[in-house]
Amino acid sequence: MAQIGYNISNRIKGGGYMTFSSKTKNEISKLSIDKNCCVLAELSALIHMSGSIFLNGEKKLGFKIATENASIARRVFSLLKQRFQTETEVMVRKNHQLKKNNIYIMIVSAEMGAEDILKQVGIIQRNEAGNKEINYGIPDGLIQEECCRRSYIRGAFLGGGSISDPEKTYHLEFVTYSQEHAKGLCKLINSYELSAKIVQRKNSYVVYIKEGEQIVDLLNVIQAHKALLDLENIRIYKEMRNNVNRIVNCETANLSKTVNAALRHIENIQYIKKHIGFRKLPTNLKEVAELRLNYQDASLKELGEMLDPPVGKSGINHRLRKLDKIAEDLKIKRGEL
Repeated sequence: MAQIGYNISNRIKGGGYMTFSSKTKNEISKLSIDKNCCVLAELSALIHMSGSIFLNGEKKLGFKIATENASIARRVFSLLKQRFQTETEVMVRKNHQLKKNNIYIMIVSAEMGAEDILKQVGIIQRNEAGNKEINYGIPDGLIQEECCRRSYIRGAFLGGGSISDPEKTYHLEFVTYSQEHAKGLCKLINSYELSAKIVQRKNSYVVYIKEGEQIVDLLNVIQAHKALLDLENIRIYKEMRNNVNRIVNCETANLSKTVNAALRHIENIQYIKKHIGFRKLPTNLKEVAELRLNYQDASLKELGEMLDPPVGKSGINHRLRKLDKIAEDLKIKRGEL
């Protein structure tokens, strides 16, 4: 392990294609935190989501936080330095599954004050027997203030959250390995009038939101304002596109219905003309039948305006239905139906 200290910002660099999720994390990783209570809340969430505790000699506790995002690594380093003046040790490894990505591991050993940090962020506590134990839930004392609740959710998103490309689908989730923590996180998120749910996925628990509007609200909670605006723009564009498609589909369906009806009328009128002629038809039906055959592309309104006196669209439609009935009766009489 190499001691990097302040040079971490020069060693940790991101690269390659940026997903919407990565852009969102990079944005909120740059937010400043002035209050110590908010630093503790965010660190607690980060350790819960992407940290692990280890023992090193004489049962001394240490912990490490791993991430593939360089901005998150810098933020963890900065928060630990800001609140605890900790000289965090950093390792950079290649991800064997995703060869192009680095994994940044921030290590805080017992000598660096790991146990005190874990106590202050509410992860290590003493039980009734006085023994140390891990608190897998969200420490109530860290989320008393509104600013701290937002910081905790922000830390949870940085540590184990992701958001899908909104061009494809609306989905935001937090992956944690403790059911107790998942329930606490879900409750905390829903305190902002959201409707997050929990699902188990293999050995992990996923707190998720699938509605675009609620994802926008959550991004506002964690102060990801640029990501929020980008998502809103995409939502507006998709809604406009969907509305246009609905209008086009509706007009296409209506046009298809009109064309099919006109073809049916023409076919029935031609059938009447072939078998009995128009001489037996009442004058009003004969006039409409002749107009329909002579002006096959005309609308019902246009046909009605050609009559003297003019007849409305509903009147023309009524007469055409009568002609349809005459043709149907003729087909039944001739044994063709």
